[in-house]
Amino acid sequence: MAHQGMSTEGGIDVQQQLESLIRDFRTSDPPMPVVVLHAEDAADDERVVTCVEELRRGQSAHGTRCAVASGVPEGATQVRRAAGLVRELGDPKRWGDGASLYRRYAFPRLRLVHAIEDAVRELGPDWPAPAAGGAPPDSLHDPAQLLLNQLAKQRWRPRSTTRWDSVMPLFDMAHVLPASLIAVLTALLARTGWYTAVVLGLGFLLLLAVLSYILPGRAPIFLWLRRESKWFMTTTFLRAAARDRFTEVSLLRPVRSWKAIAARASDVAEALKEGEEFQLQLYVLALFEDLRDNHRRWSWDLRGFKRTRPPMLFLPRAGTDNGGIELIKAISDVRSRRSELDPLLCVAAVPAAGIQRLERGVVGEPQPDRTARPFQDRLRDWYEQWARSLRSGQSPSRERSVLPWVLKIPLPSSELTQLRDRRRHCVKASTRPTLARVTWALHTLVVVAVVVASTVAVRAGQLSHAYCSATVLTANRDTRRLAAADGGTECIGVATGDVRFADWLPDEAAGGTDAKAPADAKRAPWTLAQLEDRIAQENEQVLRSHPGDYVSVVYAGPLSVDPHGGSSPVKGMEELAGVYLAQAVINDTFTVKLRVLIANGGVDLDHQTDMAKSVAAYAATDPTVVGVVGTGRDLKSSEATTRTLRDAGLPIVSGTNSATYLPREFANWFSLAATDEWQVSQLGLIAHQLRKPGTQQFSLTLARDTARTDDRYTDEQARYGAQMLSRTGFTALPQRRYTLSGGKPEFRLPAEEFCGGSRVPSVIYFAGRVEDVDPLMTQLGTEPGCADKNISVITGDDLSKGDFAQGRDAVAPKVTLYHASLAELRKPARATTFYQDAGKYLPGLGKEPSRYDSPAFASGQTALAHDATRALYWAATRNGIPQSRAATWVNLRTVDLEGMATGTIDFTRAPLYGDRSGHSIVLMEVWHAADGSLESREVCSRVAGDVRPLSLKECSISHHG
Repeated sequence: MAHQGMSTEGGIDVQQQLESLIRDFRTSDPPMPVVVLHAEDAADDERVVTCVEELRRGQSAHGTRCAVASGVPEGATQVRRAAGLVRELGDPKRWGDGASLYRRYAFPRLRLVHAIEDAVRELGPDWPAPAAGGAPPDSLHDPAQLLLNQLAKQRWRPRSTTRWDSVMPLFDMAHVLPASLIAVLTALLARTGWYTAVVLGLGFLLLLAVLSYILPGRAPIFLWLRRESKWFMTTTFLRAAARDRFTEVSLLRPVRSWKAIAARASDVAEALKEGEEFQLQLYVLALFEDLRDNHRRWSWDLRGFKRTRPPMLFLPRAGTDNGGIELIKAISDVRSRRSELDPLLCVAAVPAAGIQRLERGVVGEPQPDRTARPFQDRLRDWYEQWARSLRSGQSPSRERSVLPWVLKIPLPSSELTQLRDRRRHCVKASTRPTLARVTWALHTLVVVAVVVASTVAVRAGQLSHAYCSATVLTANRDTRRLAAADGGTECIGVATGDVRFADWLPDEAAGGTDAKAPADAKRAPWTLAQLEDRIAQENEQVLRSHPGDYVSVVYAGPLSVDPHGGSSPVKGMEELAGVYLAQAVINDTFTVKLRVLIANGGVDLDHQTDMAKSVAAYAATDPTVVGVVGTGRDLKSSEATTRTLRDAGLPIVSGTNSATYLPREFANWFSLAATDEWQVSQLGLIAHQLRKPGTQQFSLTLARDTARTDDRYTDEQARYGAQMLSRTGFTALPQRRYTLSGGKPEFRLPAEEFCGGSRVPSVIYFAGRVEDVDPLMTQLGTEPGCADKNISVITGDDLSKGDFAQGRDAVAPKVTLYHASLAELRKPARATTFYQDAGKYLPGLGKEPSRYDSPAFASGQTALAHDATRALYWAATRNGIPQSRAATWVNLRTVDLEGMATGTIDFTRAPLYGDRSGHSIVLMEVWHAADGSLESREVCSRVAGDVRPLSLKECSISHHG
């Protein structure tokens, strides 16, 4: 039911004066008097009581936390009854919270005093006298130990503690805070997940709660960390009785702190038993300290800024029988002694006959010149006079009859006459929520938590979509997620931390068992995960056992799977196997160790520019990175990639990239592969033998359509092939381009065009990829006009990845295939330990001896990557000392290594911005035998380091009818 307002004029004036105090309390700390209302005529005492009750109801309706000290508590004397009134105020429920803006009050100091008093009462009237018979002081009958035992039974809480409070050790902040701290520190040090921290925190909290119950005769764990313990040990009211004992508590001295608290508890218990005044004043002091703490502005929750109305204590019938008079005296005495402001505003109704028991107050009888003034004005004057007199009224030299904190307000009968109109509203101080209430409150915390959680979730989503390895707030920025051809993502960049490119393959068996993988993917006997794990183990051993005595190289290659079943990561895996093999041999042989970092440029190195940027960014933070091995495909982005690495000071040693323009444009480019132009010129020896003098022979350049791709290798091959056939004397037909549909080549339309007319080519230069050979041969073997004619197909080094011996790649019956290979492996096999090392270190090879013609090595990719890594390592460790990045770049032009898998790697004759000589090359011939099988042979070859030119005689071909 809503408050109906004050029923008397005097009540309205008093209510307005109280609201003015509350208004000032919102922005400052005004002194709060004990307002004692009394009637001038004893016959109006009940009206004064009614006025106080109306004031209480009005303040409760306004949101003030109000408590009522009523009834007659137990106690033989007025002082003990007054102490009982205060003791009951330690229950937060006594301070009504119905309309308050913030959570309940807490009274830990008052409850601690209450607990000690209850313990003394339980010990009986004879305590602290020792038991009869004079037991020794260190026995269980020692008074101090008896007190501690009793307090332990009570858990240092009042005897009136509820059943819920008995389980509060589990939720005690003195337990929760240390448990939380332990959990957070453990999570940070161990870098565990949040769930581990929660489990550790709850487990530690439960352990503390259990220990609190099973440790007999002791205080709760971390008692000395509680705020009431700090007050208990530092208040000057109790410090005088310290008896030269320790009086301070410390987080780092739990035993000493416990002894100090135990000694103080014993002293206070004895004083409570002996002195009534001490008991009452200690209770009042504890109440004030708790209320001051509940309204402390600069606390962790800013509660003082949120509780804008002071607490009010109402004594509707303060008298001698219930201890009210003594309580008023005690409040004034404690305030005078402490000289500190507390927020409690006390309003009491004292009978006219009992007002004399409050001695002489500051406000005396009304002055004659003020009697005619309105009561509200006189009330204001009385308060101002009281406030001014408070400065000297607390002086110890003043008479003891003065109660400086008591403001007595006499209410004449005219002010207590009941008004007819009870609907007069009460004045109310501003209740506008403070800034702290709005910005530092539970609802704000919920909003902030939702916003922060949403922001974190969005940020985490952004990180997880942008980077390959990301947590909630951080990410490994050395690798990024970029769009793949199927709308999915590829992991591009340098693998550091926990990033593994094998995790991004749709089937880790892409090295051998994926049914959808192309034929060349089924040849690799090892998996990418195996290679990454072994390289990681080598790197860990290098960093652990040889810090500062190693160099790092980056392998940059294609380690993603084409979702359309075109290119597979087999090229990258074969090259990475060669890099790992070189690392394993080096680390087992030489004092300067080799660390290998793996970088992925995506399917067919389509994202190699992004990869190069990641490599350059990482190299800027790691001076041990001396160069790059790989980038083995010639793409339109190869120039930008090489330029990015050049600007980062990184030399590149490629095993398989046959670009002609790169060594001519970039000084940091070194390649073991013969350039496209030189390869095609050597294939011209084959074309020359296919040319029949005196006849017109047509030639055709058939190339993959690269309009929508980054492929430059095909265009280079097509250009040099067409030029070579034209120089040889063939009549060139218009160049044909074939397209890809769903990742598969479409040869039907171009085949119909060049097979259907009268000018069928006898030589086709095929500028395409190995995966396109089978569909081409199928079309040539079935298309009218071509199926019954002998045709020679000449192509570049990409066919070295083909597997004709095992029948996984085919040749049409009337077609002879000539292709170049980048590595002559047969001739150097006797002079290298490459194959023995491979059998020792590489996984998946089985027990069969490794050979140059083994399926795992036949393409030459592994051998070339191995030799490239050895060459870069040699330049980076000249004279057995780790070299800088710049020195490695310079030293590469002094590399001359024999006994490599492909022969001798010699960069000493590599001119700046020019073509070097001494590349390894093999010209192969493949044809369809009479029994339907495929036969192949090596036409001619040169091992690496051999600069002698090939000749027509040496490269004589067979003629297949």
